[in-house]
Amino acid sequence: MEINKVLISDSCDPRCAKILEEAGCKVTVKTDHTKEQLIDAIKEYDALVVRSATKVTADVINAAEKLKVIGRAGTGVDNIDCDAATARGILVINAPSGNTLAAAEMTCAFIVSLSRDIAAACASLKAGRWDRKAFMGNELNGKTLGIIGLGRIGREVATRMQSFGMRTIGYDPIIPAEASAKFGVQSMSLEELWPQCDYITVHTPLIPQTKNLVNAAMLSRCKRGVKIVNCARGGIVNESDLLAALESGQVSGAGFDVFEEEPPKNTAFIAHPKVICTPHLGANTAEAQSRVAIEISKQFVALKKGEEVWGAVNQPKK
Repeated sequence: MEINKVLISDSCDPRCAKILEEAGCKVTVKTDHTKEQLIDAIKEYDALVVRSATKVTADVINAAEKLKVIGRAGTGVDNIDCDAATARGILVINAPSGNTLAAAEMTCAFIVSLSRDIAAACASLKAGRWDRKAFMGNELNGKTLGIIGLGRIGREVATRMQSFGMRTIGYDPIIPAEASAKFGVQSMSLEELWPQCDYITVHTPLIPQTKNLVNAAMLSRCKRGVKIVNCARGGIVNESDLLAALESGQVSGAGFDVFEEEPPKNTAFIAHPKVICTPHLGANTAEAQSRVAIEISKQFVALKKGEEVWGAVNQPKK
């Protein structure tokens, strides 16, 4: 594939540009495009690298005259119109393994924090109170963790939380039960999973089949006092339904790194005392950002050499 000019439109580890330049590409790093500016600029580039901030809409894709490949330095591609890219013959690739450990560790941090109410206890102490009785926690040992989505991140969460003595059960429509059993997860249907869990964490992409997957009907089937964690994508969990469940006590805590709208506008949800929240930091480690930058740039170089890549997420029309 002929890749001569590359635009990096989001903040990315410098090694991404360095690897591309060493392969003979001319690289432009510009991270402050408006939509209109990007539509105008994209005309001259063969390749585009984005993280999550740049929205690669159909308008952007249709304005591209030379674009052959869009690289997502990360995993989720919901900021890229993959259908429009496919129709135009543009390959979309991601860095499927670079963020795995960072996202898994973030999920585990939420689970541990929820079990001991660490965020609220910290805020209370900083406010000058010494109220030990108000923060009675629960051990994770012997509790059941339900993992929805048993791909790379779900598996890493499972093995880490098993070290706390948690029983891990899960659902994935693609991963066979025999495969999940190899990493200690008992596979089952969602209907079987909901009522057994003390904690539920989601690790799926945001697609039509997973939008509002965790909703009022599902939450009503859960064990009273369940805790919900979402470090995957906003919109998989219906925030309004979860807020109602928090207020009723059906759900006793939630840890969220992603939201239906980012920045979030559902202030009642993020302000709830039983919600721990962070501004989409799951992949935000120095190590993860280095890995995804290197992984996406190496795939561009492979394409330039006519070699196969491992992160293709579409099959563009010829």
